[in-house]
Amino acid sequence: MGSVNVNRNVSDAFYRYKMPRLQAKVEGKGNGIKTVIVNMADVAKAIGRPPTYPTKYFGCELGAQTLVDFKNDRFIVNGSHDAGKLQDLLDGFIRKFVLCPECDNPETDLLVNSKKETISQGCKACGFHGQLQFNHKLNTYIIKNPPNMNPGTQGASLTEGKRTRRSKAKQNGDAGQDGRSGSPKSDEDSGELINPPSGKQAEDEDNWALDVSEEAVRARLQDLTDGAKNLTLCEDAEKTEKERMDLFYMEVKKRLESNNLEGHQAAKEVLAEAERLEVKSKAPLVLAELLFDDKIHVQIKRYRILFLRFTHDDTKAQKCLLGGVEQIIALHKEALLPKVAAILKLLYDMDILEEGVLLDWGAKVSKKYVNKELSTEIHQRAQVFLTWLKEAEEEEESSEEDEDDLEIEYNDRAKTTPLKATPVAKPTPAAAAGDEDGDDLDIDAI
Repeated sequence: MGSVNVNRNVSDAFYRYKMPRLQAKVEGKGNGIKTVIVNMADVAKAIGRPPTYPTKYFGCELGAQTLVDFKNDRFIVNGSHDAGKLQDLLDGFIRKFVLCPECDNPETDLLVNSKKETISQGCKACGFHGQLQFNHKLNTYIIKNPPNMNPGTQGASLTEGKRTRRSKAKQNGDAGQDGRSGSPKSDEDSGELINPPSGKQAEDEDNWALDVSEEAVRARLQDLTDGAKNLTLCEDAEKTEKERMDLFYMEVKKRLESNNLEGHQAAKEVLAEAERLEVKSKAPLVLAELLFDDKIHVQIKRYRILFLRFTHDDTKAQKCLLGGVEQIIALHKEALLPKVAAILKLLYDMDILEEGVLLDWGAKVSKKYVNKELSTEIHQRAQVFLTWLKEAEEEEESSEEDEDDLEIEYNDRAKTTPLKATPVAKPTPAAAAGDEDGDDLDIDAI
């Protein structure tokens, strides 16, 4: 089937990081249909991750159950899935869990802290080290199954490995028993038991069996807890946009109450939550509602990093932020309406809003966020700033045109006017005589 670049965004044929193209085989029919990823072990080895991680990722993205059989190297996703579709999903896994966020190099390792429930990524190429800045359903599975865990203990459920170990221990404990009857082996000649267990030993074995049972119960409860978390994440993705906006509102409000919204790390985490809920472009409306009041000039500077995370190179997010500012002005009309121009200029100076977005906003009065009467008044107050912004843009364009004209004129002159030797005037005899006598020259005579 050939190989492909690990980072398929790179089209270089000599890209050094290659992986086998994913091969999928559909088996069964009806309700029992399933897709077997034939070469998942080879693909996982090429990208440096356990094969269970991309398999589970497929299950999360497709909403399907997965099954792993390490003994036969079978990695199964329920349902019928095309190899091309799975390859595209694998690109998403590689982008999130393999490529370095700084240099896009796949030479990375995942470091799991089970106590703090964090996943860090370290890059061997550029030296980057930092936590994963997004919440995915696979994160929980990775925390419970770190990369350095014995693959034999990973499977369709978190207790599968424990059950395997318990069954082996039980087999070892039953080694001295007769395989057919399960009773202690006896000496056929004497009819007596060989090494019969003492009362204390029998009691300890009963207690051991009880401990195993309790461990199984705890493991099962943990499975149910993890399943509930994953189910919650799935349910969030299926909610309406309004419900997801409400969830984002509650998250930001909780962080605001705990004073955890300032700084680069907090901004990354809030952005990751907005992206998980798929409300990034409209999130500035929520941020403006919660973070702004009549002291907006102070709050813009305080939360600049957070707003930049959302509005940088995102025109829709900038327009939503302008709508949020209009709503705040409506709530604090007396205090903020006279300061509209100053507020917009501050947002422009802080690079939160771009020039083009501001001019487009000023060209049309909208009643999307506030009533038309107030929107018209806000635009009128903003005209001073918008006029200044437009004139500054025109002056800049004019100066660029002048520079272009000057360059063309210089080039034309250089081509049409060749350099000529300037003739040197010969001195007249009278002038020569005057020079010899040392008399001053008569300027009028010249």
